[in-house]
Amino acid sequence: MIHIKRRQFLQFASSALATVGISQLDIMRQSQQYAKVLAQNTPRKLALLVGIDEYKNGISTLGGCENDVLLQRELLTHRFGFKNTDILTLTNTQATRQSILEAFEQHLIDQAKPGDVVVFHYSGHGSLVQDKDRDTPDGLNGTLVPVDSSLPPNGGVVQDIMGHTLFLLMYALKTENVTVVLDCCYSGATKRGNLVVRSRGDGGSNFLASPAEYEEQRKLLAKTKLSAQEFINKRKKNVAKGIVITAAKRNQEAKEARISDFSAGAFTYALTQYLWQQIGDESFSKTFVNVRESTQEIIWDQQNGQNQVPEIEQNLPGNSNASIYHSTLKAVPAEAVVTDINGDEVNLWLGGIPSQSLEGFNEKAVFTVVDANGEGRGQVQISSRKGLTAKGKLVSTARTQLGKGTLLQERIRTIPKDLTLKIGLDDTSLDSNTIKQAKQALQAINRIEVLSLGQNEVHYIFGRMTQAKYQELRQKRIPNLPIVGSFGVFSPTLDGIIFSSFGNADEPVTSAVERLRPKLKSFLAARIVKDILGNTNTSQISITTSIVVAGSQKLLAETFTTRSFKQNTGVADSPKPRQPINFSDSGVAKLSVGISIAFQIQNNESVPLHVSILGIDSTGKMDVLFPYDRSEGAILVQPRQKLSIPRPPEPGEKPTTFDISEPLGFAEALIIASTEPLRGFLDVIKTLANTRGIGDQRSPIPDITGDEFLDLTNSLLDDLDRSTRGTNSNENMQIPPNTHGSDTTKLAVMSIPFEVVA
Repeated sequence: MIHIKRRQFLQFASSALATVGISQLDIMRQSQQYAKVLAQNTPRKLALLVGIDEYKNGISTLGGCENDVLLQRELLTHRFGFKNTDILTLTNTQATRQSILEAFEQHLIDQAKPGDVVVFHYSGHGSLVQDKDRDTPDGLNGTLVPVDSSLPPNGGVVQDIMGHTLFLLMYALKTENVTVVLDCCYSGATKRGNLVVRSRGDGGSNFLASPAEYEEQRKLLAKTKLSAQEFINKRKKNVAKGIVITAAKRNQEAKEARISDFSAGAFTYALTQYLWQQIGDESFSKTFVNVRESTQEIIWDQQNGQNQVPEIEQNLPGNSNASIYHSTLKAVPAEAVVTDINGDEVNLWLGGIPSQSLEGFNEKAVFTVVDANGEGRGQVQISSRKGLTAKGKLVSTARTQLGKGTLLQERIRTIPKDLTLKIGLDDTSLDSNTIKQAKQALQAINRIEVLSLGQNEVHYIFGRMTQAKYQELRQKRIPNLPIVGSFGVFSPTLDGIIFSSFGNADEPVTSAVERLRPKLKSFLAARIVKDILGNTNTSQISITTSIVVAGSQKLLAETFTTRSFKQNTGVADSPKPRQPINFSDSGVAKLSVGISIAFQIQNNESVPLHVSILGIDSTGKMDVLFPYDRSEGAILVQPRQKLSIPRPPEPGEKPTTFDISEPLGFAEALIIASTEPLRGFLDVIKTLANTRGIGDQRSPIPDITGDEFLDLTNSLLDDLDRSTRGTNSNENMQIPPNTHGSDTTKLAVMSIPFEVVA
């Protein structure tokens, strides 16, 4: 799944201009007069992107809003054809209340003509103020918090921009092709474990909008010729126009998460990364559903099931099937784009890479240069990466085939052999002496890295169940809570727990860490195989996997490699997934204890595929579901054939069944398909079966944890690395000896998550 967050990972030219008193808006004003005389035969695309990290006046700082602006800017430029001169950004000190309002009016309202495209994105704190018209039962109106607003300790007037004002600004636009994205929230919290909440904090009912805010609304009412009552009626009925997307529901938290060495909004990252990998145009409603699931996947992974559910509203003429930015998307999906060229060296933006896989794109990772039809035209190999920016060198590409905006697709990941599991220590439940002991004990475990909260990406947090935390989780109706005083593992938000990780209340901290050693190894192994290797959207292998009710064709869940399906018209020609029978709140299928399931593997390739299926339960234990008879031939799925697993039993043989069993909670099936034999992987599976006394039986191998799980994962990486190095030895691409290579033309790793329920 995923992790995000950091302070700044790129310097913005606009920030430098601000230091000498020149704003980007000033420069753009000077060019507007000339721009107005230019004939525009096609719709103009205008964007205003606002991101605020460096709050003052008592408001907590953020870490990923400026990065959100860059994520959107690169996406709009390289995927939707916006011109740099038509994208205005306001970040940090530039994003005062007055500057945002002026920019919206002068850059968007004054310039946009009927039929033009307008995008407004805001990342920063949200808040609430009293609403004199009481549009909502609580009598509050959501606001955007500019950099020059404040946090009055006892309530009072704040310099926020009300949602009512944003409605009028949108209403004043002369075009219906409007998209507004708000990555902020209105809940009271400001921090959740290692994640930051984009809310100013509690006290909305004590905050009042400024007189200047109501004066701004009065001016906009006069400009739009709306009466005060018409204004109230329209805003209660719908959004002003176009599409409005919010990162979370009104009572939920919009979070920044940490990815590698930077921060970004969980929703903004999910939105932009999805659109980089989207194949051809699709309706805004379909895009939103997929992005919502991606966002929930990020938050689910970091909160162990707690939700951030984005919302969308639209007010479009007729039965509109508009795309999310009212613009045609380049048909070719991509993980990266060329932003600059200097001889054989290129600068890259890696906006299309899934955040959970980013550690596989370091030095010597390889991208394929693709043309407008998605055909490969050579390779670029990374020489260094920081955040989502990278430098690379041409490997087998003619310079004439490269230019700014050239798209690249993943070819080879380079996975460090010493990849670690990152653990944070909860300083709210552990005293300094306990933290010291826990740190020493954890660091004694190979490939476990202990990092400070709030400054680094962490995958889990080690802490103690306090009375306050117990009550908080109990109020959320989380069942089977561990006893107060016990040590265990929390999610990175401290909102979720790993139920099986807690011990007794009187357990010494060093004993708790030793008890958790196998589980931490399992977490590391699971992270490698499902997050670092997971490549459903980038694999070139064509395969579809379904979970059905055993003995019937009733579909429970389905996944397929999206990129392997070629398209000629810009619209993906891929199988249409059917709906599972029931969804959990996190958007995955619910499977009841006792139900028997089966897998169906469809090999759409012209070569055999070596297939394995692993199951990982909510406690981190892994089962080898397939192959269950441990022979190399048994794991082959022949070309253009469908394989049902488990297979029918041989005469006189007891049938193999896959029965859903406890523990309850979220689990997943991992499907691994390779064009090359995975002999080392299969050897470890045989050993695991023999140690359990089932080497001569056709049956799954249960309860694989700790070093066994890690050994199995390492053997898989070794097999993939051998096949990758063997293929590319003559392509002038060198993979460092301290890394494993994984080739998208040889491997597909897909996940089907589900929730086990009673």
